Amino acid sequence: MQLTLDIPEQFALEQSLPEIGDTLKLYAAIALFQAGKLSAGAATELSGISRYDFMATCKKQGVPTVNYSPEDLNAELVGLLH
Repeated sequence: MQLTLDIPEQFALEQSLPEIGDTLKLYAAIALFQAGKLSAGAATELSGISRYDFMATCKKQGVPTVNYSPEDLNAELVGLLH
């Protein structure tokens, strides 16, 4: 799918068109991942960067990459011990 956006020149922030596109894809992927709309793998694919770089960028942006409730984590740990 292709999407066309009109972005005023003052928002280019000295980036080339491909760089702007890459930045928008990355931040869209992070937002969709944070909202639970995409898995980490799908968000990584959408962003076009490695999984490691995607997770590192999430960390820099304060987006948790693991979302366990205390109960889920406890159940997982109990399962590992038995």
